[in-house]
Amino acid sequence: MQTLLAHKPITVIRPLDYLNAATCPEVGRQLATAIAAPGVVAVLVDLGAVKFIDSAGLMALVSGLKQAKKMGCRFSLCSVSPGIKMILELSQLDRVFEIFENVDSFDAENSCVKQH
Repeated sequence: MQTLLAHKPITVIRPLDYLNAATCPEVGRQLATAIAAPGVVAVLVDLGAVKFIDSAGLMALVSGLKQAKKMGCRFSLCSVSPGIKMILELSQLDRVFEIFENVDSFDAENSCVKQH
């Protein structure tokens, strides 16, 4: 798991390879830490390097989203591969998560929001 602070109030988390039962405890800890960090207003999970996600991985993302909502923090996904996008669609989680094409498209939207 790689974590990048792209901007002070935005944390970008990039899981690597597999988001499954074996990796979810660590992913969950990193999501919880990022969401609870002082000054963070948004957590963006960049799934570009994820090759596989199972139900445990989906639950880690849903748990992160729930925690973020409780904390008043924005929680989004980006760089979703076609295979993972299909899983999100089949589970209807594509309707639950805010999904961006990539980090730049997330940054562009936030720049527009900040200007208003």
